[in-house]
Amino acid sequence: MRERGGKEQFPFLVDPNTGKATYESNDIIRYLFERYGSGRAPFLYAGGALHDATAMLASAWRPGLGMRAEPSKAPAQPLELWSFEASPFCRIAREKLCSLELPYRLHNVGKGSPSRPAFERRSGRMMVPYLVDPNAQVEMFESGDIVRYLDATYGRPE
Repeated sequence: MRERGGKEQFPFLVDPNTGKATYESNDIIRYLFERYGSGRAPFLYAGGALHDATAMLASAWRPGLGMRAEPSKAPAQPLELWSFEASPFCRIAREKLCSLELPYRLHNVGKGSPSRPAFERRSGRMMVPYLVDPNAQVEMFESGDIVRYLDATYGRPE
């Protein structure tokens, strides 16, 4: 991280399409909306004290989880997670993936997402989180099952 961006700070976005690299969540959000969105971030994403406070509240209920790395073994291929940001169950799965430092691709299937119908056809229902591990040909729902699977498959005792 230090070699790439000059400091150990997160979040840090690297856009492989443009080469743009930037810190600071407000700058990242602004860049994403300008480059890939409608041009301007909506009020709830525009930053400021309200934005920061509500983001901190979302984390307050799960203090310390997802903040520290756990010993793990890397998969040969990245995992895939179907999710949407507002789901507390999806957050649990993302925390474990991040704690184990496992590479994964996140598929957003929130309401209104153009990806949602294809996900429903694939999984047979609209339920998230949904983890796919191409290394073991495993696909599963339920955050608790996903956490147990990740720990058993990729976690290592210290």
